[in-house]
Amino acid sequence: MNRLNQLLLSFTILFIPLFSHAQDKGLDQRVNDAFAPFAKAWEDIVFYPMPGTDSLGGIPIVVILLVVGALFFTLYFVFPNIRLFGTALNVVRGKYDDIEHHDGASESKLNIVEGDIVDTIRDESEEGEVTHFQALATAVSGTVGLGNIAGVAVAITIGGPGATFWMIICGLIGMSTKFVECTLGVKYRDVGADGTVYGGPMYYLTKGLKERGFPGLGKVLAVIFAVLCIGGSFGGGNAAQSNQAALQLASMMGLQGGSSGFIIGCILAVIVGIVIIGGIKRIASVTEKIVPLMAGIYIIACLVIVLSNFSYIDDALGLIVSGAFTSDAALGGFFGVLIQGFRRAVFSNEAGAGSASIAHSAVKTKFAASEGLVALLEPFIDTIVICTMTALVIIFYNSGNYFEYGLASTNGVVINGETLEGATLTSAAFGSVIPWFPYVLTIAIILFAISTMISWSYYGLQSWMYLFGKSKAADLSYKILFCVFIIIGASANMSAVWGFSDAMILAMVFPNMIGLFFLFPVVKDELHKYLKAIGKKA
Repeated sequence: MNRLNQLLLSFTILFIPLFSHAQDKGLDQRVNDAFAPFAKAWEDIVFYPMPGTDSLGGIPIVVILLVVGALFFTLYFVFPNIRLFGTALNVVRGKYDDIEHHDGASESKLNIVEGDIVDTIRDESEEGEVTHFQALATAVSGTVGLGNIAGVAVAITIGGPGATFWMIICGLIGMSTKFVECTLGVKYRDVGADGTVYGGPMYYLTKGLKERGFPGLGKVLAVIFAVLCIGGSFGGGNAAQSNQAALQLASMMGLQGGSSGFIIGCILAVIVGIVIIGGIKRIASVTEKIVPLMAGIYIIACLVIVLSNFSYIDDALGLIVSGAFTSDAALGGFFGVLIQGFRRAVFSNEAGAGSASIAHSAVKTKFAASEGLVALLEPFIDTIVICTMTALVIIFYNSGNYFEYGLASTNGVVINGETLEGATLTSAAFGSVIPWFPYVLTIAIILFAISTMISWSYYGLQSWMYLFGKSKAADLSYKILFCVFIIIGASANMSAVWGFSDAMILAMVFPNMIGLFFLFPVVKDELHKYLKAIGKKA
């Protein structure tokens, strides 16, 4: 309780001056005015286009890196996203738990620290803090959420239905990338004396590249990643979530402008602050309950709407496929739609960003590849299933509003005089078929936002401690800053927050993918050893 009191006291002292002006009209606008220029500048840097692609709408270098990397891993590992899908399901349901926990310690690859083998006779399966399912739930809670609800709406309002096609493609090949990075996360994790696990790209970049003979490059990339991951935790894992939660809640309550976002953000910050002090075990115990429940409710509602518009399914799918290859030149044409699809998919499933490997590193296992297989399920659940369902719901909206009103831009779609954007557009689409569902969706959005924020707080904290040490002071200082960005996100406008969030998440791709290109042979060895242990051909 002492740490909780410290956090709440620090938070209160920090925001007393702002609370004193909470009734001032335009407090949200003042926060946005201060935040928007920084967000725009960072977005321009991260999405810098590849020279010579101006005629194609300017293809960002980061998108090219993602596509090339994901395709390479898919081909190199012979379509693990399809070939090993069933095996991944069996790992999650515990079919191979006995093998993982009791097989020979000689198969363990988790006892290598800085290249030296230590304590070779200990049971490596005792290392870790959570189960396969808890690790998956924690990681999925960081991906399944507002990226699916609001992000899909953003993609469609900018790139049309065709953006959905590229989201699906990105999710499919992203399964291979997620497998690679999460295998490495377990392989090179650190385990503290108290059993606390520290893992993620910071560690596999440092240790892995040292093994490959590039210690200097590994350290540089690890530091860059840690800095960017902290930014990602403040942006996509935090500000974007609180922004959409506040927007949806304010819409349902009829609150407009003023200080509503700021006040909602403060409430969310206190709730999240209480949860995140408990560490990964508390986070996992919360997310494994919230995520399946909310995802289940959301999927059922999607199915109700899809089935109620059954006669339009072929038309909607036709729009998705045709729109993927033809688009209004003003929107950047084909590549503009592709880029929107990939931006939204990566924001949603984080494949290539490396963030999920931090959560998966905490799993109890001695076979690194077992958790890599679990991880490849994330993009499938997140993007291929849930994002596609959301897209269909929006396209079906009022059985034709899409065709009647057309699409706008990042400012949303204006229907019947009301501007709808992000989560509010998705909510309106659900409400057109299930009148009472926007109230349920509001609760789901808030819970998804909270679950995503607490998961990303863990990612950011791991990176923070990598840079500043594993101390109580470092722990508390990060959590206070994290709470601050919850309020900034809730107060700022959507375009600024999502631009910043996209840029922060995708910036992590640069150091992470460079490391993956060096270390993928290690993953092949790990996969071979695990498949041999469970009696499956490689």
